Amino acid sequence: MKPAPFLYVAPRTVEEAVALLQEHGTDAKLLAGGQSLMPLINMRLARPEVLVDLNEVRTLDYITEVDGEVRIGAMTRQRAVERSPFVATHVPLLSEALRWVGHPQIRNRGTIGGSLAHADPSAELPAVAAALDAVFVARGPDGVRLLAPGEFFVSFLTTALEPAEMLVEVRFAVPSAPAGCAFLELSRRHGDFALVGAAAVVRLDSGRCRDVRLALTGVGPTPVRVREVEEALLDQPPTEARLADLSRGIGPRLDPVSDIHASAEYRRHVAGVLARRALAAAAARAQAVGGGEDSPS
Repeated sequence: MKPAPFLYVAPRTVEEAVALLQEHGTDAKLLAGGQSLMPLINMRLARPEVLVDLNEVRTLDYITEVDGEVRIGAMTRQRAVERSPFVATHVPLLSEALRWVGHPQIRNRGTIGGSLAHADPSAELPAVAAALDAVFVARGPDGVRLLAPGEFFVSFLTTALEPAEMLVEVRFAVPSAPAGCAFLELSRRHGDFALVGAAAVVRLDSGRCRDVRLALTGVGPTPVRVREVEEALLDQPPTEARLADLSRGIGPRLDPVSDIHASAEYRRHVAGVLARRALAAAAARAQAVGGGEDSPS
């Protein structure tokens, strides 16, 4: 497999990268970790005329806290985020989900921004971003834009980034109180793309849910936030019976596609099962960190 000819450029600053995107428009592709882009180029499924390599833009590699937010540069390697004690403490759902991303060799090279900008609806990080109401920071010739997940993810492999814009940072709010979280997915083999995944966050107070987040992957053109379940659990104890009842109503609300890996009906069923299990695990962990006296089961 050999790629079609292209011009290779390696800017050293965000400003240089944006200028190249402005100059070449849709003929240019950004290269971050390359875990998704390079196979497409080698198989000639993608034929950029200009490849803009961001690996020399060192200012986009960082993890820091500013104004109550964990801010992660777009070129930060997934493995660095996965291994960060700081992220594990403040954004534990992100740490947990990253363990499901491919294999260590993939995470050693893959970047946080690259995965999110690729916007694969089967990927783990978009679901985490949706569940945590992450903020996407886009930089273009006209300055900076802040986008919510519902704005950033548009459809399959499509984001709201303009041709001359690039994702430079993702921000996660530091929770004001302890919570439990869980990420689960089902794939044919470990490291394969998930058929369905579920990201859940539960915060308890005296055994009742005070905050609930649930997002699914692999069941639509973008990550799906299941707000009906979130709202139904507020101020309620997350009992096994209540979670089972709510999870049965998830599948009919979804509109996944059928493909060679799984039918739409199967994905709906698995989504309900994983949602129930993820919520139960998150609630149990919330209980363990001091979410109240009542058992979630």
